[in-house]
Amino acid sequence: MAIRDTLLIADDMKMNRALLSLMFKEQYKVAEAENGQVAIDYLEEHGDTVACLLLDLLMPVKDGFEVMQYMKDRQMMEQVPIILITSESSAETEANAYDLGAADVIYKPYVERIVMRRVKNIVDLYQHKNHIEDLVQEKTKQIAEQAAEIKESNNVLIEGLGKIVEFHTPESKEHSSRVKTFTGLMLHYALELHPELGLTKEDVDAIVRASVLHDIGKLAISNDILIKPADTRTIEETHIVQSHPAIGCEILECFSNIKDQKFYHYCYDICKYHHERYDGEGYPNKVFGDAIPFAAQIVGIADAYDTLVTRTDFHTPFSHHAAVEEIVNGNVGAFSPVALDCFIMAKEEINELAEFSPDFSLSR
Repeated sequence: MAIRDTLLIADDMKMNRALLSLMFKEQYKVAEAENGQVAIDYLEEHGDTVACLLLDLLMPVKDGFEVMQYMKDRQMMEQVPIILITSESSAETEANAYDLGAADVIYKPYVERIVMRRVKNIVDLYQHKNHIEDLVQEKTKQIAEQAAEIKESNNVLIEGLGKIVEFHTPESKEHSSRVKTFTGLMLHYALELHPELGLTKEDVDAIVRASVLHDIGKLAISNDILIKPADTRTIEETHIVQSHPAIGCEILECFSNIKDQKFYHYCYDICKYHHERYDGEGYPNKVFGDAIPFAAQIVGIADAYDTLVTRTDFHTPFSHHAAVEEIVNGNVGAFSPVALDCFIMAKEEINELAEFSPDFSLSR
């Protein structure tokens, strides 16, 4: 970063420039401009070294106001203060100068000591302000870098946990990854078509990442029970399987102090509610309607679809069309109209993924 150690004096009178240059030569490097255009040319090439501009108003080629407008248009006044030194002592001139962003106005004839003090005060003020802004920018950059590192670490941990869940459960070993992909496709339409949800791109990113952990509670359930077809489980075994959302929430509470609280809450909500249904016929708590977080509704559809279309040892897969019909008709439980709308909008993209992915075994 260049050091701002130059005082630029713009005045068409050589004597005025000489007097000001002599006044400040001990404190600053001094550059002179005999008209407004020369001042602009200097600012274009050396603007990052200018600590202050002492500017006359009445000059040929371009006057002082044109120089100020040029600097204002390029947001240069935030770093380079302008002090007008002029004999135009009218209220209108002063008002126009301040409106354009002048830091101070000094009228001729002036007292040398006062001019030197006012220039020093203005330069010190701007240098302090710019130093604070630089510190804020640097701190903001550091925070952003730290957040990116934390997010990357979280992603590695989450993906790892998702893989552990996949290897423990009877679904295809890419189940969590596909649920994540389907969730992202549906949320794209939620973001585009349903602004009433108040979702942001950051929300969508967090929900997609969190979806990988929807079945984490199954880690605490015996694989002997999980691999049984649902219709062959005892009532007790069914209750055990249906407890996995609650168990998952207990596991996630171990991570409740992570810095990204929004992400944590999405993980928790998805884990807790992804098997609840809009009509209250889901599990484990029979929650219904919009009391089910939207993120969990979307993941619930993605989970149901993937379960329907994926071949396992005990399940003959549905075709894509049949799976869509099952979900839309409520045969795997009721979903909210908005969640269903997002699923219907994304169904062809989901079908393309299913059709060309070697991880699927669809019955066509």
